[in-house]
Amino acid sequence: MPESMSQASLPAFEITLNALAGVLDKAQTFVAAKKTDAATLLHAKLAPDMFDFTRQVQVATDQARRGAARLAGTEAPKIEDNETSIAQLKERVVKTVAYIKTLDKRAIDASADKEIVFPLGPEKKGHMKGDDYLNHFVLPNFYFHCTAAYAILRHLGVEIGKRDFLGNIPLTMT
Repeated sequence: MPESMSQASLPAFEITLNALAGVLDKAQTFVAAKKTDAATLLHAKLAPDMFDFTRQVQVATDQARRGAARLAGTEAPKIEDNETSIAQLKERVVKTVAYIKTLDKRAIDASADKEIVFPLGPEKKGHMKGDDYLNHFVLPNFYFHCTAAYAILRHLGVEIGKRDFLGNIPLTMT
């Protein structure tokens, strides 16, 4: 049986966002242990033309929250982009996970062939079928920004590894 839209999206968002929350905890521990300014982490970038760490976390949560809401045919709650601490970023992640858990799986599953309209910058709009929107826009963008956030912290010396990025995946070992 093929995987449904909700099965392909909601667990991926939840597991990866929970892993991101764990990475944020490790970043907080790193700041305390190294007696460094958290702003150094919050404003760090991998390259001059990329978003900083704070914005990477914000965009990752936006992709999950807004993308899932569009697929469910509802309006996502607005979250202001005003975080100035690691704790506030973690709170944003936790709120996003809580919201995703409230979405109607049947509505998401029914969106595969529906046209999804979404902003592409301040003036343009994208149009895609729901399954294409999820598989070729939302999930790749979501993982890109989660990966960039992880890479920034790793580059700065926060002791995180692949297992931290993967999080609590459903794994059976034999």
